[in-house]
Amino acid sequence: MIKTKINKKFDKDLRYGEIFENQVRNVLVNSKLEMKCERDRWMNTGNVFLEYECNGKPSGVCKKSTESDFWIHGLDLGGNHIHCAILFKVSRLQKIVDKYKDTCTRKGGDGYRSLGVVIPISKLFEKETIDIEKDESDFWGEWKEDVETD
Repeated sequence: MIKTKINKKFDKDLRYGEIFENQVRNVLVNSKLEMKCERDRWMNTGNVFLEYECNGKPSGVCKKSTESDFWIHGLDLGGNHIHCAILFKVSRLQKIVDKYKDTCTRKGGDGYRSLGVVIPISKLFEKETIDIEKDESDFWGEWKEDVETD
């Protein structure tokens, strides 16, 4: 009897995971992607730089600059060795930048010609950031089927 419960839970969890795998696969194959990498400096600061302007013009994740659907932010260990990457829906990342633009904007990039939001990586996962207003543009697409998680 215990074995059956475990298997039922495993089957639900497996199906739930497969749905996410398919959704990510769909994003990687069928969406416009843009990738930026933090060089090894993030390891000392714990921050990422989300560029929105360069030389006085929109750039990076700015609405007037990117045509991408998804933004991949890589964390490089140095020597072009990616430690991990965070995948954002561009519309969601733009809202994060807008929220912190007034308080967290810094100069950066080559010759400090860029403006961007400098934000602790951990803050991307805090309630304050997660609770930024959401709308249909933030979602990754339709679920293929509903899956119970409990």
